[in-house]
Amino acid sequence: MTAAAPSPRAIALGLRANLAQFSLLVGVNALVGGMLGQERTVLPLLATHVFHLAAVTAALTFIVAFGVTKSLTNVAAGPLSDRFGRKPVLLAGWLAALPVPLLLIWAPNWGWVILANVLLGINQGLAWSMTVNMKIDLVGPLRRGLAMGLNEAAGYGALALTAYLTGFVAQHAGLRPQPFFFGLWLTRVSDLVSRFSWCARRAAMPVTKVVRLTAAAGSRLSRCATSSSKRASVSGRFPPAARLV
Repeated sequence: MTAAAPSPRAIALGLRANLAQFSLLVGVNALVGGMLGQERTVLPLLATHVFHLAAVTAALTFIVAFGVTKSLTNVAAGPLSDRFGRKPVLLAGWLAALPVPLLLIWAPNWGWVILANVLLGINQGLAWSMTVNMKIDLVGPLRRGLAMGLNEAAGYGALALTAYLTGFVAQHAGLRPQPFFFGLWLTRVSDLVSRFSWCARRAAMPVTKVVRLTAAAGSRLSRCATSSSKRASVSGRFPPAARLV
């Protein structure tokens, strides 16, 4: 007589049930924002004082390179995560970011800076998108607005803080290489932390199952809202839809 196989652990959506993993992902997105902030103060100064470029030309080239790359990567991030999973795409984003600080430190001409911003655009498009998706997967439809808000607050807060810190370092130590040591630290820490994201019991959960669970919860919410509206209409708290036309 063989023993019955143990039943799989139930998957619980929600912020409280996944607080540790959610907090880790908030930290990961703060690191993503920090990667962008490390160059925002220093690059315009490098352009004018080191590479002797006009400020408008410099701003347009590195910002356009970053923006175009990030927008295209954002489009690709969703299908890639559906095919390969959230965590591999997140790690791929950090892999793209590894050379960025070194390119900015050693850049002999402005072309290296443009290349660094192309890689940074890939990093931001993949890593930022995945932290958003992974948070929403964890909390479900009821808290997805909160998940998005915390994600954006962490990312842009870290961007602002890192931009300030790199400017402070540049003022006292020079434009290169010291300000970009932040980037070297951020890429190493981010790669390590990202490997612990999406813990073991979540790793076994396919994205399709998350979608089914979220859709089912959303359907229940919709039925509840419809039922509440009908009861309120009957009780006279507000007129039926036909009377509003």
